[in-house]
Amino acid sequence: MSTHWLAAPTQRPAHLSDAPLRDRGFDLNTRLDAGYGLGRTGVIHTAHGKIHTPAFIPVGTKANVKALTPEMVADLGAQAVLANAYHLYLQPGSDLVDEAGGLGAFMNWKGPTYTDSGGFQVLSLGAGFRKVLSQEFSGQADPQDPQLHRQAIKASEAVVDEDGVVFRSHIDGSRHRFTAEVSMKIQHELGSDIMFAFDELTSLLHPRSYQESSLERTHAWARRCLRAHARLTQERADKPYQQLWGVIQGAQYKDLRQQAARTMAAMDEDGWRFDGFGLGGALEKENLGTILSWVSAELGEDRPRHLLGISEPEDFFAGVEAGADTFDCVNPSRVARNAAIYSPDGRFNVTNARFKRDFSPLVKECGCYTCTHYSAAYIHHLFKAKEILASTLATIHNEWFTIRLVDTIRESINEGHYEAFRDDMLGRYMHNSTRK
Repeated sequence: MSTHWLAAPTQRPAHLSDAPLRDRGFDLNTRLDAGYGLGRTGVIHTAHGKIHTPAFIPVGTKANVKALTPEMVADLGAQAVLANAYHLYLQPGSDLVDEAGGLGAFMNWKGPTYTDSGGFQVLSLGAGFRKVLSQEFSGQADPQDPQLHRQAIKASEAVVDEDGVVFRSHIDGSRHRFTAEVSMKIQHELGSDIMFAFDELTSLLHPRSYQESSLERTHAWARRCLRAHARLTQERADKPYQQLWGVIQGAQYKDLRQQAARTMAAMDEDGWRFDGFGLGGALEKENLGTILSWVSAELGEDRPRHLLGISEPEDFFAGVEAGADTFDCVNPSRVARNAAIYSPDGRFNVTNARFKRDFSPLVKECGCYTCTHYSAAYIHHLFKAKEILASTLATIHNEWFTIRLVDTIRESINEGHYEAFRDDMLGRYMHNSTRK
């Protein structure tokens, strides 16, 4: 397969140049019959421009995609960025961002912005939940082990109650409390175009009984988020409209996922409904498409769906076929800082000795700034010399690769050759690269 899809696009989706703009809503363009028959292309409307879907949303956790300027991120073709409510609440403070004119103005980003609720970071960073998550993510823990069930429940019950979550700052150890209302206040002050409702984080190590009680709690918090969102929107009527998306939980259980999707889709508080949905929580990677399809089939087609924390190429295809419209993940920039480079032939590490005298680009035919200006040998040298520029150049490439991949998935659906592109791309990517 040629790498031509990585070349610079002849036309990029427009943001602010699109007129007239709407501050909410989703337009369906082309349906995809492949896979689960739930995929589609479309357009999400926000107060700061359109997002053509499917799309990858780079993560700028602290109002910055690490190692890049916002202008660089725009040049990569990103249509929106996602920042983290937990981190920005702790530093510099959501009130300061509000005073600056909101997240976009604060970081000089002209397009749409997302913020997550902070629920994941509150528990993973601020509440000592990392041990449970690391056991789950290691792939070595048995999700049926009663001892691990007890550990997971103990970790949750230590910090979660019916009203919210108590945690300590990972910066200075100070004690804080997040509730649905607090999360909504923070996200309204951050001024993002798309916010997510506050939900409880669980893991695959939590038993079904806890997943059921957690789901009830998340739905109660979701209703409170809708009410707080309505009040804050009315109080801040001079600000651009901010969309609120509900988060679908339910772990690996089909009936719980379907129940959650139906509940969130029908939720209505005095006429206020969710503008879209986040699909998150504990997910078995090998069953990602199946679990997502259970949810998408219950949500209808009138509102957009965001798959939280996903960025591996094979997962994009599974997610799109099961109905996801947008994706986010820190991984492209995170692995770049460790010299891991994405290519159509799989991932490789540029610090490997074979690149010391490789004066070709990181990826031939790639149209990113890094590949059109620098050699693999130079970037190898930068990493070995521990130069900051190494992270910048590697991140430029990985974000370009990821954004372009999802853009090309969208184009292939619109042009009617999605399955051929999927089979060619994954057939090559999943095969062992001769360059590794």
